[in-house]
Amino acid sequence: MLRNGVLPDCYTFPIVLKAVCQVYDVNLGKQVHSVGIKLGLQWNEYCETGFISLYCKAGEFGSARMVFDENPDPKLGSWNAVIGGLSQAGLAKDAIRVFLDMRRSGFVPDGVTMVSLTSACGNIGDLNLALQLHKCVFQARAAERTDILMLNSLIDMYGKCGRMDLAYKVFATMEKRNVSSWTSMIVGYGMHGHVKEALECFWQMREAGVRPNFVTFIGVLSACVHGGAVREGRHYFDMMKNVYGITPQLQHYGCMVDLLGRAGLLEDARRMVEEMPMKPNPVVWGCLMGACEKYGNVDLAEWVAKHLQELEPWNDGVYVVLSNIYANRGLWKEVERIRLLEIMNFPETYITGSLIFCPVVERQPDSLDLGEYFVPCIYNLRLSLRNNRLKESKGEQVQRT
Repeated sequence: MLRNGVLPDCYTFPIVLKAVCQVYDVNLGKQVHSVGIKLGLQWNEYCETGFISLYCKAGEFGSARMVFDENPDPKLGSWNAVIGGLSQAGLAKDAIRVFLDMRRSGFVPDGVTMVSLTSACGNIGDLNLALQLHKCVFQARAAERTDILMLNSLIDMYGKCGRMDLAYKVFATMEKRNVSSWTSMIVGYGMHGHVKEALECFWQMREAGVRPNFVTFIGVLSACVHGGAVREGRHYFDMMKNVYGITPQLQHYGCMVDLLGRAGLLEDARRMVEEMPMKPNPVVWGCLMGACEKYGNVDLAEWVAKHLQELEPWNDGVYVVLSNIYANRGLWKEVERIRLLEIMNFPETYITGSLIFCPVVERQPDSLDLGEYFVPCIYNLRLSLRNNRLKESKGEQVQRT
């Protein structure tokens, strides 16, 4: 287009910028921005919105704010771009502060504004703010047609704030409901441990003829995890594959591993991990490690720890959990070995923590192995405190040092 001498206009730039965002090419986006400045389109509402969205998605919020601040007369679309970018990046409080600035400037929010804000409010979990934003949603609905996306965002907001009763009130007043409406209710119920309500909502969704998607099944399986419903979880996992033809993703496998592990079905959980078509991430391994700690399965814990160390060699948490598993089984030699490995691999943890080492046996240090002679003092301290509590419970005098 440019080679043929045809200059882009205010309709060309938003399309090009959207394509640039999809390929995550920030340098190319900056070149497009410079062309827009040369053509005097940097303050055009549609172009400016595209530039702000580009920088927000790239994480360059300072550049996005600079584009916004340079415009002496920003339009509502530009405000929405800043609020939406901050909200999607998890900067919820910043998004709300920009919204307050927008209101002080005399702008009335529309549906796009409220969807971004309710998402930000849900991430914070502030119920008082949620109720205030709901009033703004009513104002936005009065100015335009009812937007199903706006109502879905309200359900999601109340669910994240822990008020499923208010989420249901919004849901019940909706004339039309799509898959996101039902999924938001299922995820909300599951998030707060209302397993029966979540599964009932899923059943009603199927009765209404709404086809669930992969996010819906994440909510259903998460609810089964919270309720310990192993049979139901397996049923819905098979339903997702066989009835709806949805290929399980990493999140679905993670839910199943967590579900089986919490129920003590460790071999089934291990088999699930081994049969996954993709490589398990640290979250999946962490779920299985937590189950090993709960049920004291040493062999499986060692297998899991090996994979976790390969994925996250910088994380010392696996040493802590593994040493706890050994300690609970009375394998003190293994405890010493793991703690010494942790000291050698993460010396800064102990240097900065003023850790003391205590001798275990009364022999000459030069005749002992390091693992025999020194044990991190934390275990001796725990043992001492436990003994003191036992003496106090029996009314004995405890010597304070």
